[in-house]
Amino acid sequence: MAEGPLIVGAGPTGLAAALFLAEKGVKARLIDAAPAPEQQSRALAINTRTLDLLAPSGVANALESEGRRLRGVRFYQEWTEVAELRFRERRMIALPQTRTEAILRAALARHGLVPERGVRFEALAQDGVGVVATLAHEDGQREKARAPILLGADGAHSRVRAALGIGFPGSAVPEAWPLCDIALDTPLGPDVAHVCFQKRGLIFMLALAPGVWRAFGNLPDLLDRLPPGTRPGATLWRSSFHISHRIAIREVRGRVALAGDAAHLHSPVGARGMNLGIEDAYVFAACAAEALAGRPGRLDEYGRLRRLTHEQVVGRVRALTTFARGRPAPLGALRPWLLPLALRCPPLARALRDTLTGLDHPARAH
Repeated sequence: MAEGPLIVGAGPTGLAAALFLAEKGVKARLIDAAPAPEQQSRALAINTRTLDLLAPSGVANALESEGRRLRGVRFYQEWTEVAELRFRERRMIALPQTRTEAILRAALARHGLVPERGVRFEALAQDGVGVVATLAHEDGQREKARAPILLGADGAHSRVRAALGIGFPGSAVPEAWPLCDIALDTPLGPDVAHVCFQKRGLIFMLALAPGVWRAFGNLPDLLDRLPPGTRPGATLWRSSFHISHRIAIREVRGRVALAGDAAHLHSPVGARGMNLGIEDAYVFAACAAEALAGRPGRLDEYGRLRRLTHEQVVGRVRALTTFARGRPAPLGALRPWLLPLALRCPPLARALRDTLTGLDHPARAH
């Protein structure tokens, strides 16, 4: 394979970028500062667009074999059902991010590629022929690594983005969002996601495995608001997070590009984060392969194409999050009335279905 980009970050975006490049005959070097893969899963849903992009590699089949098919989303007001959106022919599966990453790593291994762990990106310089990155290894050694192109897929606190001096403007939601994985005996069906609107907030619930559920929301007493008839067991994992909606000022500077959370950040409402990052990886691989083949302007084209998509998706997720949060209070009171009306309108139901399954825009690489 031809030598290709240096990819910083071996999460789902970086892994997918290396895989898409390998399928084009381009060998990327993939590094990550963490000594081992993350053991907790934040992302859970894999949408239609992601499965379509990963189908040629065989990864989609592996994901669908291991994951659980989701048929739709059921909405409640104080656990009284008010509406349901079915995905119909659209595919959406639930699978912990740890397993998604493991399947991507296995696919990379079939190309002879293994992420380098414990290698931290520190700085970069660009010249007329490529990028020189300063890397720090666990044993204290420093390396000057040269690559024709560099991809920063190193998350919301991206060191690559900081090294480029690219701003990350946006806004934050003030309240904390608790999250937990918990053993439950519950009447809720495991084949749909459940969204319960409550006064000044919401609860989201999704089955991870038989008897194990993920619950999160913007209510501090989340576990006191589970559905009637539910008997909670052991809490397997508990955390909390804050939500921001941000887009990098630019996605490309010279021979360096940004993807995934390094380029855009938004709430988990709509399940777009990991999926949008994998789509970034697909478009980056197409543009980078052509740039390496003698069309250097294609990397700038990646920035232009993804800018349009990032603005569109982050804007829609921000609007969905505002609706879901139910704040200010008048909006919260209207949610159980507005949503059923909207879902009875075919164009609006189709628009929401497209948004949730990732088909609200084309994954264009040209």
